[in-house]
Amino acid sequence: MKTINFEIEIKAPAKKVYETMIGDKTYQAWTSVFNASSHAKGSWTKGSKILFIGTDEQGKQGGMVSRILENIPNKYISIEHYGMLKEGAEILSGPEVERWAGSLENYTFNEKDGHTTLLVALDSDEEYKSYFEEMWPKALAKLKSLCE
Repeated sequence: MKTINFEIEIKAPAKKVYETMIGDKTYQAWTSVFNASSHAKGSWTKGSKILFIGTDEQGKQGGMVSRILENIPNKYISIEHYGMLKEGAEILSGPEVERWAGSLENYTFNEKDGHTTLLVALDSDEEYKSYFEEMWPKALAKLKSLCE
């Protein structure tokens, strides 16, 4: 795993960026860049399990089983991915999971003069690196447009 970093400046206070990032409808809007049916199910509270779910071309639901390692409102969110969701079943072990289990996705919100710099650091294997490098800037641009 290698950590990939992304950064975007948003002309909005950190509170607005944070709330837009994790709000149900707005989360679905900005993550639709990855999958049109993308949504989160669970709690963003520290220590909570959360599922990141989308539907594939065959109409089957899949996604990630994760936990919120840290959530400091308007400052920092850390997510650990530890399993996958496949057709409604949580898979927490096995070769499909082992190669990325324990990977992190971290968000840091730095506000200055009413503008927020959002830093995203996520672990990726080589297989998904180019996909993330293409899609994350688009997703962050969508988040920016929702906030501004």
